[in-house]
Amino acid sequence: MQWFDSHAHIQDSAFASDLGTVLERALAAGVTRIILPASDHIDSQRALSLAVRHRTQKTGAGRAIRLWTSIGCHPHEASKYGSDGTERLRRMITPASRPFIVAIGETGLDYHYDHSPRHVQREVFRQQLDLAYALNLPLIIHEREATADCLEILRQQAATGRLHASPGVFHCFSGSPETAVIVRKMGFFIGIDGPVTYKNARKTLDVVHQCPPDRLLLETDSPYLTPVPKRGQRNEPANLPLIGQKVAEIRGVPQAEIARLTFDNACRAFRLTDVD
Repeated sequence: MQWFDSHAHIQDSAFASDLGTVLERALAAGVTRIILPASDHIDSQRALSLAVRHRTQKTGAGRAIRLWTSIGCHPHEASKYGSDGTERLRRMITPASRPFIVAIGETGLDYHYDHSPRHVQREVFRQQLDLAYALNLPLIIHEREATADCLEILRQQAATGRLHASPGVFHCFSGSPETAVIVRKMGFFIGIDGPVTYKNARKTLDVVHQCPPDRLLLETDSPYLTPVPKRGQRNEPANLPLIGQKVAEIRGVPQAEIARLTFDNACRAFRLTDVD
């Protein structure tokens, strides 16, 4: 089985001392593709540098792990985006870097912590939506306790023709099954993370059960949201099969089927081929 971790912050300082070992464990678990989402301009550059540096590296067994990245600004960091934030992101895309940059994000709205003022979050979100459309890149959307505003902004984008038919993924989806239907109709994929293994995951279980198989993605969100039975430890891509196993149980299919379909879905969501 091959797994695709479509959201793992392995450029985070939590992996500074043992990243090579982390990648070895990922490969041993069958995780051969990882997308590194970014939270601000500095993190975008860090993730890009890591993806470039490790793209051609192989393990002792001769196996390779492929890394790509997004560039963008998390809603927590929206107040630091600045008037030139979009142009700074745009300048990161060069002929040399473009093969490694597969998305804009993670961007969106987070009203749980309000680390940035809500009106600033909304404006920065709109700017990144426009950038993704202009660059023909999918989006990685982070949304927490801001469903109504997030959906309204996306509807406005769609109404003005600035949202692609397959616009990206709702990362770590925590909304209701009804909201999942709405975002799927917009063309988005649904990202499923470690919380699907938690005892209080009733809504997420329903979302997974009802989601069409061609719309599911698996994510670890490393180093966060570690799945059961490793909850309390640092999360890492090697834990992705634990999430896949839970999804397989919910849907009543073999784990290998979940690995295959979510791998293929991630390639479609981020417009990758096996030779990329």
